[in-house]
Amino acid sequence: MTIEQHIEELRAELNNACDAAERRRIEVELELAQAELAVQLAEQVGAIEAEPPF
Repeated sequence: MTIEQHIEELRAELNNACDAAERRRIEVELELAQAELAVQLAEQVGAIEAEPPF
């Protein structure tokens, strides 16, 4: 599963979540997945380097 698919799946889960605790867990997981996607995209365009500087 790609990160984009994972994000879409989390969005669908969030729309269907009834319990507040479950919604918060999904929101956190969604935020992490979106951050991971942003890093991957930045690496692809050369905006950041994933390697440590040392």
